[in-house]
Amino acid sequence: MKTKNFFSGLLFIATIAIVISSCRKKDERDSDTGTASDNGLAEITFNDVNNIADQASTGNLTTYLPTYDSEQKSVLSTCATITHDTISTPRLLTIDFGSSNCLCADQRTRRGKILVSYTGRYRDSASTHNITFDNYFVNDNQVLGSKQVTNNGRNTAGNLVYSIQVNGQIIKASGGTITWTSTRQREWIAGEGTPQWSDDSYLITGSASGTNAAGNSFVAVITSPLRKNIGCRFMVSGQMSLSPSGKATRYIDFGNGVCDNQVTVTINGNVYTFNLQ
Repeated sequence: MKTKNFFSGLLFIATIAIVISSCRKKDERDSDTGTASDNGLAEITFNDVNNIADQASTGNLTTYLPTYDSEQKSVLSTCATITHDTISTPRLLTIDFGSSNCLCADQRTRRGKILVSYTGRYRDSASTHNITFDNYFVNDNQVLGSKQVTNNGRNTAGNLVYSIQVNGQIIKASGGTITWTSTRQREWIAGEGTPQWSDDSYLITGSASGTNAAGNSFVAVITSPLRKNIGCRFMVSGQMSLSPSGKATRYIDFGNGVCDNQVTVTINGNVYTFNLQ
């Protein structure tokens, strides 16, 4: 009887060990979407700079203060003072949000300056736009670095195509610094023929690399073109792969065309959803 009880006890202990091991493996399942979130923040922040510069350039006064409405979807609001130096070479467009946080029409707070040095109009073939920052913050995240946009002329479909190089950093208000280097191509697929910019749409391809806020490196590759509708704060469709160092590749899906901030991330066959900011 004692022998039987002894072996029954061993079986019980072994069963418990297996259950604990299974639970531990489940708990240790790779569900980290932090790198995807940081890459998404960089993606949106540096793309957003283009939208602001495009909108600012439509004003021909020293101070351009549009209001928000459903047609124009201005993000500048009354926060931005715009100074356009057309005498210097290259020309300089300065977008100044002031020294303290101002709530813009897209519900993000901004302060500091965006500086756009350019050689020709955005639609001019071979024109270049170099964008830098002066103490610029979005939602208290500081944006550093540079962005260069070059107009490559029209492709075989008749659409304007731009080469975009970003070498940037974002110092997060919550802690840590994102570094982000990207090489992209941006095709203007809709809205070029209308005077308003809010109906413009682009397809974006290319790749990026950098480190997340925790200092871990990653590589991101667009596998299906990202669609950016200027009237929406976020990418509305497209897919990319994201490979953090030492972890499984994440597969990111920006949706099916609906304007929202939801993104799905697939890791080892498991699907997670998070909201971009």
